[in-house]
Amino acid sequence: MKLRVGTIIAVLVFLIFVSVPVTLSHPHVFFENSLTIIFDQKGLAGVRVQWIFDEFFSSMIAGDYDLNHNSRFEPSEIAVIKKKAFSNLANFGYFTSIKIAGRPFKVKYVRDFSAALTGGKMIYRFFVPCHVRAASTFKEFIISQYDPTYYTAVFFAKDRPVSLEGEARFDTSYRIAKNVKEAYYFGQVCPVEVILRFRLKHG
Repeated sequence: MKLRVGTIIAVLVFLIFVSVPVTLSHPHVFFENSLTIIFDQKGLAGVRVQWIFDEFFSSMIAGDYDLNHNSRFEPSEIAVIKKKAFSNLANFGYFTSIKIAGRPFKVKYVRDFSAALTGGKMIYRFFVPCHVRAASTFKEFIISQYDPTYYTAVFFAKDRPVSLEGEARFDTSYRIAKNVKEAYYFGQVCPVEVILRFRLKHG
């Protein structure tokens, strides 16, 4: 009998520990992100972001803010979405993590926010200013987007997840990679980063 009780307790403890990450939380919102890295005459100017949300969340937002039910957002409705459904993300850095030469850059604000409904899906677009002057040697810029609470799951778009704009004056290269060193949600999910290197063109 003692053996059976001990076995039952061991199994229960195992199940509790295995199920903790699953029971605490799981994604309720899903979106695909795509990033356009913008350069100006001096170097990096910032990143234009696009998020395409899942149909369920999109329908919730449309139900709340498409007040005239015409399947598109009017300027007045976009202003309300920004105030009530988007601006609070400032408390979470807009789910955007940036490092410049290995040092964190805190995203305190964004600009040029817009919202749209296309094919039953809601799309957010906004610009993250981040000025990094180019030099004759390479500089490294890393950006990733994720929700460390894992309430929201973020995936890179399959079609053109990253693009560059205005980069003609610079030598540039980038790669997309998982950052296993900064895994979150009990170490089960890794941020996916865009690692960009750029410098002034020689000659």
